[in-house]
Amino acid sequence: FDDGEPLESNRHRIGMNVLIRSLQQAWSQRNDFFTGGNMFVYYSSDQAMNRDFRGPDFFAVLDVDGTKERQGWVVWLEAGRYPDVIVELMSPSTARIDKGKKKDLYQQTFRTPDYFVFDPFEPNSLQGWHLDISLGYQPLVPNEQGWLWCETLGFWLGTWPGTIDREAAVWLRFYDTEGNLVLLPEEAERQKAQQAEQLVEAERQKAEAERQKAQQAEQLVEAERQKAQQAEQLVEAERQKAEAERQKAQQAEQLVEAERQKAEAERQRAERLAERLRDLGLDPDNL
Repeated sequence: FDDGEPLESNRHRIGMNVLIRSLQQAWSQRNDFFTGGNMFVYYSSDQAMNRDFRGPDFFAVLDVDGTKERQGWVVWLEAGRYPDVIVELMSPSTARIDKGKKKDLYQQTFRTPDYFVFDPFEPNSLQGWHLDISLGYQPLVPNEQGWLWCETLGFWLGTWPGTIDREAAVWLRFYDTEGNLVLLPEEAERQKAQQAEQLVEAERQKAEAERQKAQQAEQLVEAERQKAQQAEQLVEAERQKAEAERQKAQQAEQLVEAERQKAEAERQRAERLAERLRDLGLDPDNL
């Protein structure tokens, strides 16, 4: 049941739902926890009759049946289990109670290990305490980002500027041990879609790279083929040049031989003529 105390603003309502829904998203594969907000936490039958109970803006209980439907958290029906983590979203009108009366109740009666307060309209208002068995609530020291460690959940609590449900603000969010924002379901879906798009794009780029690689290989093969063809053409040109030189030399030899034969024919003709002159009683050398 609703605790009967309306949330201070729409931003408070959104802030509560952000914590609930992001934790449910982070642990979507688990069913051993319960998380709720702005609902009754009944911790004593006598106090319940007197309507002396509190409805934390956000709380989580671990190691319980998370599949069970609950309209409120009744401690004596839950094996005496109190919330393990509580977050109160403060306002100027509730800050004194949240850091005073409620803090004392959560420390002394609930014995809630981790308690945080945050004003959605004051980005620097985050405070937290961890329960020491002997000393009670001890203030948590923020890290460099101003986040507080929630040992029970294993998450950081810190601020995140952004727009949720059309409202721009600085929201209280969970961060994992690596510093990554714990996403809401719709953010997880968007991230999943973006990752799918990135995967498709990566595959497209990979295919394009393979295509270009294959094209370059084809171009290389073609270049080698042309190079081999040019080498063949060069060899053929050299062969033809050598053949032309051989033919030229052969023609020169034939010309020399023709001249030799011509000279020999002239010599033989002159010799026959000289022989005839001698037959006529003439000396060819004294003509």
